[in-house]
Amino acid sequence: MTADELVFFVNGKKVVEKNADPETTLLAYLRRKLGLSGTKLGCGEGGCGACTVMFSKYDRLQNKIVHFPANACLAPICSLHHVAVTTVEGIGSTRTRLHPVQVFVEVLTAFIHSSPKISEHPYDSLFELCQERIAKSHGSQCGFCTPGIVMSMYTLLRNQPEPTMEEIEDALQGNLCRCTGYRPILQGFRTFARDGGCCGGKGNDPNCCMNQKKDHTVTLSPSLFNPEEFMPLDPTQEPIFPPELLRLKDAPQKQLHFEGERVTWIQASTLKELLDLKAQHPEATLVVGNMEIGIEMKFKNKLFPLIVCPAWIPELNSVEHGEEGISFGASCPLSCVEKTLLDAVAQLPTHKTEVFRGVLEQLRWFSGKQLKSVASIGGNVITASPISDLNPVFMASGAKLTMVSRGTRRTIRMDHTFFPGYRKTLLGPEEILLAIEIPYSREGEFFSSFKQSSGREDYVAKVTSGMRVLFKPGTTQIEELVLCYGGMADRTISALKTTRKQLSKFWNEELLQDVCAGLAEELQLAPDAPGGMIEFRRTLTLSFFFKFYLTVLQKLGKVDSEDEVPKGQSEEDMVGRPLPHLGASMQACGEAMYCDDIPRYQNELSLRLVTSTRAHAKIKSIDTSEAQKVPGFVCFLSADDVPGSNKTGFFNDETVFANDEVTCVGHIIGAVVTDTPEHAQRAAQAVKITYEDLPAIITIEDAIKHNSFYGSELKIEKGDLQKGFAEADNIVSGEFYIGGQEHFYLETHCAIAVPKGEAGEMELFVSTQNTTKTQAFVAKVLGVPANRILIRVKRLGGGFGGKEIRSTLVSTAVAVGAYKTGCPVRCMLDRDEDMLITGGRHPFLARYKVGFMKTGRIVALEVDHYSNAGNTLDLSEAIMQQTLLHMDNGYKIPNIRGTGWLCKTNLPSNTAFRGFGRPQGMLIAEHWMSEIAVTCGLPAEEVRRKNMYKEGDLTHFNQKLEGFTLTRCWDECLASSQYHARKSEIDKFNKENCWKKRGLCIVPTKFGVSFTVHFLNQAGALIHVYTDGSVLLTHGGTEMGQGLHTKMVQVASRALKIPTSKIYISETSTNTVPNTSPTAASVSTDLNGQAVYEACQTILKRLEPFKRKNPSGSWEDWVIAAYQDAVSLSATGFYKAPDVGYSFETNSGNPFNYFSYGVACSEVEIDCLTGDHKNLRTDIVMDVGSSLNPAIDIGQVEGAFVQGLGLFTLEELQYSPEGSLYTRGPSTYKIPTFDSIPIEFRVSLLRDSPNKKAIYASKAVGEPPLFLAASVFFAIKDAIRAARAQHKDYDMKELFRLDSPATQEKIRNACVDKFTTLCVTGVPENCKAWSLRV
Repeated sequence: MTADELVFFVNGKKVVEKNADPETTLLAYLRRKLGLSGTKLGCGEGGCGACTVMFSKYDRLQNKIVHFPANACLAPICSLHHVAVTTVEGIGSTRTRLHPVQVFVEVLTAFIHSSPKISEHPYDSLFELCQERIAKSHGSQCGFCTPGIVMSMYTLLRNQPEPTMEEIEDALQGNLCRCTGYRPILQGFRTFARDGGCCGGKGNDPNCCMNQKKDHTVTLSPSLFNPEEFMPLDPTQEPIFPPELLRLKDAPQKQLHFEGERVTWIQASTLKELLDLKAQHPEATLVVGNMEIGIEMKFKNKLFPLIVCPAWIPELNSVEHGEEGISFGASCPLSCVEKTLLDAVAQLPTHKTEVFRGVLEQLRWFSGKQLKSVASIGGNVITASPISDLNPVFMASGAKLTMVSRGTRRTIRMDHTFFPGYRKTLLGPEEILLAIEIPYSREGEFFSSFKQSSGREDYVAKVTSGMRVLFKPGTTQIEELVLCYGGMADRTISALKTTRKQLSKFWNEELLQDVCAGLAEELQLAPDAPGGMIEFRRTLTLSFFFKFYLTVLQKLGKVDSEDEVPKGQSEEDMVGRPLPHLGASMQACGEAMYCDDIPRYQNELSLRLVTSTRAHAKIKSIDTSEAQKVPGFVCFLSADDVPGSNKTGFFNDETVFANDEVTCVGHIIGAVVTDTPEHAQRAAQAVKITYEDLPAIITIEDAIKHNSFYGSELKIEKGDLQKGFAEADNIVSGEFYIGGQEHFYLETHCAIAVPKGEAGEMELFVSTQNTTKTQAFVAKVLGVPANRILIRVKRLGGGFGGKEIRSTLVSTAVAVGAYKTGCPVRCMLDRDEDMLITGGRHPFLARYKVGFMKTGRIVALEVDHYSNAGNTLDLSEAIMQQTLLHMDNGYKIPNIRGTGWLCKTNLPSNTAFRGFGRPQGMLIAEHWMSEIAVTCGLPAEEVRRKNMYKEGDLTHFNQKLEGFTLTRCWDECLASSQYHARKSEIDKFNKENCWKKRGLCIVPTKFGVSFTVHFLNQAGALIHVYTDGSVLLTHGGTEMGQGLHTKMVQVASRALKIPTSKIYISETSTNTVPNTSPTAASVSTDLNGQAVYEACQTILKRLEPFKRKNPSGSWEDWVIAAYQDAVSLSATGFYKAPDVGYSFETNSGNPFNYFSYGVACSEVEIDCLTGDHKNLRTDIVMDVGSSLNPAIDIGQVEGAFVQGLGLFTLEELQYSPEGSLYTRGPSTYKIPTFDSIPIEFRVSLLRDSPNKKAIYASKAVGEPPLFLAASVFFAIKDAIRAARAQHKDYDMKELFRLDSPATQEKIRNACVDKFTTLCVTGVPENCKAWSLRV
């Protein structure tokens, strides 16, 4: 059969593809075939939203054009026939004009610029509006997620020009951001909302920024943006739907056939065609949204040779309102189901819509709009996932399923028999699901649905449930009771034994007890059941029913239910002003270039790593014969192909490619090089490796048991520990565990190596924080001097420490590939590869003993710290040093000993992460501090304040504290947060509420700023002044979203006294500023800023004679005069931090140049039945010295805090007992979302606190605020303590252990009650748990 032409439109331009391959996604096609790089690859599974685009098509059933967001990474191009695709490039550009949504990122500070007013540049498209508002409101930091967020908002505005704030938040559910903390994005887009937007400076709206108390928050301060300067939204000026597609709306659709290398795609146009195809090919896979099949093809290496798409068939898209319910065709997208049911709930009597509301509750948190817009209701059923959101609801409601095949038609009610086994249904081989009818509820019938997942909008659930009860008329006597669950077996199940016993019983306390006991007995899970969390999941089944029980009683009526610039500063001086991130506009338009956005070279090849599947083993053989059969295969790289040294790593303890032994799952064994990334993936999966297993050490406890450590212990000791403990009134000891954390930068590791063909020269484009080490490692691997290797970095899509050293894993591999082939070689890791291979934040185990007086004053502390370093040393020693240096947090401890052990395990090497060991040390400190307060029966805030350092005190490492502002931050935060008044309100709330509790906590941070390796505290800069007066600035730091380049331009602008518009930073490279320190440790502004300043002073000194000769001249006049007098207009600058150096052996010297301080107060509310928590409010006071850029600094405070929120409450890495990482993408690893941030988020910068030790009196800000999220962790613990106090009959200890992160499972299990006691699960001695705490 001849393949058809695929016809679709992209940004208004017609695309005709004559060789459409069903395995090609829209994302790959946009980026590689059309050269549209604005749409990004973030995860490949539809979980992050970086690839969001808008689809538009003519809907023949609705007789109108529809617009909806979609994930380009999951959309096969074959599904796009006669669809119009809009990408970020299609809605606005810096070369033309930004869309107001894009400008939003930038506008919050537009009024301080000399740029023309909005009226002079009318915006003629909705997209430009979106781009405008995200750019000018500081909603873009690294910018990698920005195009996807812009497109989500743009699509909403195309459908709803005046959305509500709830609709805006709903539209952004499918998008993740790792940098900003979300608040500025929401704030900028709020200006579109008809119910929550600012009044534009008129002060009429109580939500207006003008009506916020200035000392409470700067997040809405008019100093940061001026809403009046936002472009107006004009929906009539949006791009039109392609007329050619509109003309085809009445033309009959015909069957389409597309043939790829391995897969055939048939688009059926009629039901008869579909049934005939199914009869001829029973094995054919039906695909509508491609959510399941796309992921299985991409990540599970599955092949589906024949795919049939029924998305066009009218019968499968119809919606019919019948006598018994609403029937949906199986291809109806979930967004259509949601809208239809919402309309029905609004129009029908309440008693008829109980089931509809249950379905809507599940759909609300199903996933983002991108997935709901394409995922079909039928696909959700037939996938038969054991953790399905909707199947328990459909089963409990008794939904009717209509199934057809050629010549047959039958309708059945979904019940416990519909799923006979794992991923199996009653559907016959030739049958398809035609429709599903969701029934109306009846008088006396009640329905609820429940879902528990790591994140509210997470489409991967832990436990789901649908529950229905029907009472006999006029009574509360049960006629029918159905309780269905997902996540409790290998299929959706119904608790038949329990429910059958309840028939004819009355809805009362006795029934509640009986059902809970029955469920605890009936719904068992094996101790090693997949997914783990055994007791938590079992307890949830009871908690859900209890919630249902209370809900029904309620329905029956039986229960109640801004920093300012100093006065006199010139308008031209940009230091201290909230200048928008210089790349924000380009990022909002998709024009900002990241490593993988660089156009492909003509002869470029793609590399894919081949990694170990064993934690510790000898390599017996490597068979590449099947890989060589993959089309486009070029070569396989191994240790034998390395021309220089195969040894690499910070301590030379790693290999580019494993020789004879692998020491972790994910250890790089080799790499395949092919013509395309898709072929590279197939070839890599075809490489067969045989192993001989060796004993593996996975956990910290394993390492302690087997004495597996790197080197000897690290130690800091001061005072007389024995004497201190002898004097103490009380001694508390225990253990505390802190889990690791994945960096989850939106841009994964990427590198391109380009051989230059002479003298061993090679140019590499790398997403790295460390150009110097990348250069050195590549040079060593290739066996050439460093001067032959050029490393270039434009920008990073996030780093957070993960690209300080681990980026060399990719850069060395592509360098070897380029050397061997003589061609440019590119590699960008998929999200699952990146998470598996590159390591993250170190898990820690602390064993502590603290002595204190009855007053709460600490007299002695001993802590043994153990970190899981992984299979190489990397930066683990320096990280542990920082942990020991911060084990005091902000408290004076007279007698102290801290030791640190680096556990050598068979996990991928853990590495630098924002905070660099300090958060772990400080969290341990706050843990024992909270235990002191409980033991003494004193308020925690009183004990913390009592032990706090004072100005001039010596730390436990003997550094004198100068400019100590922590007590000022503390007092300001106590006052601005209204701590004491709210504490009383919370006590009242907790007395009045049984199953919801609130907690409040205030914590400080003292963060030492410097590299502990003293020689790294240096930086260089290079300035070129051109004869037109423009300045090209280069320095040693890389831009990764933290605004470093923006601040450097501000520094140079003030020093040279010229506008920022005259200064440009192109990139960071090793041939401009050599021997740079990594962009890390929060010191890059301090070091590079001073180097920039020094270079500027050299230029100014050279220009001075010309300024004296022509004092009224302009900058350009002086520059051209200097040039004509043959004076150099190029200068270098260099700076090293003075007096930094410390000895652990003697406990002397100053490890830090200065300290940053901050305090946060957080309030939370926990659901004691499910373990959910809400972050109600956070107040932060942060000392950043004299801020160089308040907008960027506040963004760093918020972003760091939210990343800490993930660390301490949400993000949990799970490993198998064999050392394999389970959590390899956004579906299984949850970072904070728009819904996670505090409802009230107030950040203020401490005033009048200049820092004499850094550029223009500023302070480090990137890392210090992260630890302040510990206030949320301890507020949760405070709330749990209130819950436990209510159930004193369970003999609970006052001191209880809550390890980090405080996940739903840990919160729920800590709230001991009658339900948890029914679900205690014994673990047999030899049972191997599904997952390990590493």
